[in-house]
Amino acid sequence: MSDATWLVVGLGNPGPSYATTRHNVGRLVVELLAERAGASFKSHRRGRADVLETRLGGPPGVRTVLARPRTYMNESGRSVASLRDFFKVGIDNLVLVHDELDIPFGTLRVKRGGGDNGHNGVRSVRAALGTGEFCRVRIGIGRPPGRLDPAVFVLKPYSATERAELPLLVDRAADAVEALVVDGLAYAQNLYNG
Repeated sequence: MSDATWLVVGLGNPGPSYATTRHNVGRLVVELLAERAGASFKSHRRGRADVLETRLGGPPGVRTVLARPRTYMNESGRSVASLRDFFKVGIDNLVLVHDELDIPFGTLRVKRGGGDNGHNGVRSVRAALGTGEFCRVRIGIGRPPGRLDPAVFVLKPYSATERAELPLLVDRAADAVEALVVDGLAYAQNLYNG
């Protein structure tokens, strides 16, 4: 197993008023991974994030830094770039976990590269790193109903039906992150992009 460190970043907005919104599902995934590791996040001032250094995949595991930026979504890039530099993580070992409007609710997609698809957090990270060739675990939240502005939709809480299904979706997304880090991109895509 390689000794290279991975950085897994759950995108979202800080603070309790955003905690239950669709835009914060990436943060929920890294929080579940931290819970599975039985450890707590610590403040990383230089990276403007909460971080947890752990190992994914059981003994000996893969060295992984879990992070949730304390910046707002559209400023995520500065935090991610700072953490990448501090922990000396290669672009191939960076994973963003984030919501995706163009994927139906309850669906996951694992990929490397691609555009930002209008996602302000991904756009910010791409701009700060000068590339989009990192891995992504995209969690479908579906399109807004009717003519609701997507910018408003992503900051709304889930419906009652979605809230009931959310724990399973977050659990599957956390499994997808572990599969990606431990077993590689192709394996994770085969398992979760079906």
